[in-house]
Amino acid sequence: MKSAEAPQGFLQTIKWGAWSLLCLYLSLISGIVVGIQYDVHEPFYSTSAIDILVPFGAWFRSLHFYTSQLFLFFALIHYLVVFKKSEHYDNRSFMLLVICLPVILLLLFTGYVLRYDTTGFAAGMIAEHIIEAIPLVGSLLNRLLFSISDHGLQRVYLHHVCSFNLIFFMLAWEHLRRYPVRISQHLPFLAVVLGVCFLVSAPLDPETLGITYITGPWFFLGLQELLRYLHPLVAGVLIPLSFLGGLLMLRQNNPYFSLVLVFVCGWLALYLLFSLFALTLHG
Repeated sequence: MKSAEAPQGFLQTIKWGAWSLLCLYLSLISGIVVGIQYDVHEPFYSTSAIDILVPFGAWFRSLHFYTSQLFLFFALIHYLVVFKKSEHYDNRSFMLLVICLPVILLLLFTGYVLRYDTTGFAAGMIAEHIIEAIPLVGSLLNRLLFSISDHGLQRVYLHHVCSFNLIFFMLAWEHLRRYPVRISQHLPFLAVVLGVCFLVSAPLDPETLGITYITGPWFFLGLQELLRYLHPLVAGVLIPLSFLGGLLMLRQNNPYFSLVLVFVCGWLALYLLFSLFALTLHG
């Protein structure tokens, strides 16, 4: 009986939130090194030069890239843990944690755009196309968030290094201050992350002619595939907002909890299906 319970106890001891936060710290620190060398006017070539000319530049860029991905991955698992304990959070705290999720996605997405390789350029153009499709305020939102066609990557760079980070910490601060992270308790984890980033290079797509389909970031694949069949306003705005609304309503004290849970799980299953479809047929 004890042996059967051992794996469950082991999984419960994993500090997903702490790992996510440590990856965020590593991403921020390495991002400073990468950002110093980054030229917003020559984004692709300055990114390439980081790997070639800067001492340990390839390692710092890999560290920035992979810790950002792990930050999102561990944060998603942490969301599941928090959801199971959601009765311990008041409505305001739970709402702030849910709103952190799109901010995290925007942080990663703008990082992809800033590379400005074939994937980054396509992702930026798709984002502009989606935002411009929003009635009345689309052009204003695009000028505020991206405006790549008119101003290059200046605003994307500003939001990636400043705005979205500030918004995230403002939303998550109440949660973070309750659970401080001690680096000394996670040294093996840090050693593995630093070692893997030293061995595995961050991706950078070469400039290639004749490409008819570009696969975007992994978390963007489902949305990218939906855009092939639906209007940008529906695929890029209304469907993601419906999922966010479902998460906000997913509380144990909600009388429609079961119905909302079915909707959220169904949404995730369909999005995964579209992502796999995009990856297998067009990847």
